[in-house]
Amino acid sequence: MRERVLQTLYRWFPFDLRGDCTVPAASDGMTLSCVINFYGRINLLEGILYSLQDQDISRDRLEIVLVEDQGGTEAGRLAAEQFSPKLPIRYLPLDANFGRMGYSRNFGLAHSRGKYVLFLDDDTVLQQGDFLSKLVDVFESIPEADALVPHGAAAYSLIDDRYDFHDPYFMTSRCTAYRRSVLAELGGFVSNFIGQEDVEFVVRFTIAGKKYRQVPELHYFHPPLMVPNFRKPMAVGYSFSMLKSRYPMLLWLLVVLNCARHAPLYLLPVRRFREMGRFGIGFLAGVVAALFKKEGFKYS
Repeated sequence: MRERVLQTLYRWFPFDLRGDCTVPAASDGMTLSCVINFYGRINLLEGILYSLQDQDISRDRLEIVLVEDQGGTEAGRLAAEQFSPKLPIRYLPLDANFGRMGYSRNFGLAHSRGKYVLFLDDDTVLQQGDFLSKLVDVFESIPEADALVPHGAAAYSLIDDRYDFHDPYFMTSRCTAYRRSVLAELGGFVSNFIGQEDVEFVVRFTIAGKKYRQVPELHYFHPPLMVPNFRKPMAVGYSFSMLKSRYPMLLWLLVVLNCARHAPLYLLPVRRFREMGRFGIGFLAGVVAALFKKEGFKYS
């Protein structure tokens, strides 16, 4: 239903579907690029690097692109050096536009070389040693799939299943893989996005008629949605407000309303719903602040 609505609106009100990245062609015979954007949180970064270190994929087919915000840190550089003997790591300190996840994703994408690109968060953990090799096999066996979405579960559900807040096949950069050709066609991400740049990309991906495939045999863990304050959702709302200059007004309004749809859930006495509701309220506050030119939101 959502796909039909978006594509119908696009036929009525066409606009440029390209993001802000000039994506180079695959090179050096590289099959898969894993792009991880991070800043600090080395203990979490080590978790995803350990799970990548255990993968059975040939190292000459793989590259790990680490992009650290704020021009990088000594701890981040040392972590990259620590894992480099067993992983083909490229450590890239972000050069500009600090705190803008759209730019940071594009920076990593522009420096990657793989035929396929897997975006990972620093707090994602892959559960299988053959995760990456199977991912490539699925791409090769299903040529019509433009993206692959593995099955995700919340890490905290290991302790108490009440915290398994995930849509298990939500297309975000915590663990979604794309064909490079699709990323190039759509121009990657919108660079001035502070957060949820991956969600905006999926809007354009869907409008363009691209197809994704759920891959239930591949599993990963990621922490659930936790919203301790309104700072992060306000930053996301501020980013989405700037789409007014890119999207037709009706489409922009629908996207904003969809992102804020959970706000009423804040009134319900269930933690999962309150977390979702808090995000919706913060998101709306960020949109309103942007309308009144209140700047300065960023992730804490």
